[in-house]
Amino acid sequence: MILLLLSAPLGGWAEEKKSSSLGTVSLYFENDFLAGTDRDYTSGMKLIWTSPWATRHGKRSEDREKKGSFSFYDILPFFNRPGDERAVSVLIGQSIYTPEDLDRTGLIPDDRPYAGYTYLGFAIHRKTQKIMDSLEVDFGIVGRHSYAEDVQEKVHEWIGSDEAKGWKNQLKDEPALELIYERKWRFSPSNLGRGFGWDFIPHLGGRIGNVFIYGNAGAEFRFGWNPPVDFGTCPIRPGCESSPATAPGDDRRRPFGVHVFLNIDGRAVLRDIFLDGNTWRDSHSVNREYFVADIGAGVGISANRFKVTYGLIYRTKEFDKQKSNGHIFGTLLITFFL
Repeated sequence: MILLLLSAPLGGWAEEKKSSSLGTVSLYFENDFLAGTDRDYTSGMKLIWTSPWATRHGKRSEDREKKGSFSFYDILPFFNRPGDERAVSVLIGQSIYTPEDLDRTGLIPDDRPYAGYTYLGFAIHRKTQKIMDSLEVDFGIVGRHSYAEDVQEKVHEWIGSDEAKGWKNQLKDEPALELIYERKWRFSPSNLGRGFGWDFIPHLGGRIGNVFIYGNAGAEFRFGWNPPVDFGTCPIRPGCESSPATAPGDDRRRPFGVHVFLNIDGRAVLRDIFLDGNTWRDSHSVNREYFVADIGAGVGISANRFKVTYGLIYRTKEFDKQKSNGHIFGTLLITFFL
């Protein structure tokens, strides 16, 4: 599927106007150090390239169907409608999880396991003026060969933080495969005059695989001066990285703008390998909560070919014996329009 996704011809799809854009590059950095803690979901990094949007004109002809020259995307629901725009993303990321007490070398039965996840992903996106669909496939590895331990050790050395001493108890190596889908709606974009405006962006989706199984829903409210015309800002979550992808023929320099945002994402969780432990091997685990929510707020700045957003995310309690009622981490997103 991944090879088909990368090599699929753009037959039947074309840009409305020739564009010199090469898409966008986005870098996510999330860390609870930005919020003054060092536990639970302690670090996340993600680098994404997203292509410019391309528009499909007309339906496939009978000749093309007979020759079998249609694109792989033509067989996917929601992604093959004439007149819609679409884009593709390629991404690489890593997530790191640790218990609260980093000085203990032994296993801590009533706290979450040490764990790391490194992954590569491919996504396709489809949008209209008010709707965007994202479908993503991720594969990677959980465990020692995610090299999360090495990354955290080096970062802690750079920032002068204490060494985490219990990594020998981390989850065992396990290959990972995930399929993720999310839909967003952009409602009531409103221009209040003098460049000020607001919008409301709900979303609904799900994730299935041996790392996570959950259904999620939420929304975002934005208000600002010259706010971006996209599908929102959020922490590392499939589909979010596509928002700033450039439109067909859009080579304009973007005006300076500032906006604030409030967002929430709730999840009904059936599996979380970072709490439930390895799928096919015995490992450390804790009793997971079935419902978890992220509540965030932040500010975004856009100018010319750059967009930067920073926010704080509060994540509710994730397992029974978690000592605090939740966890706070910072999220930083830097996007450059190529």
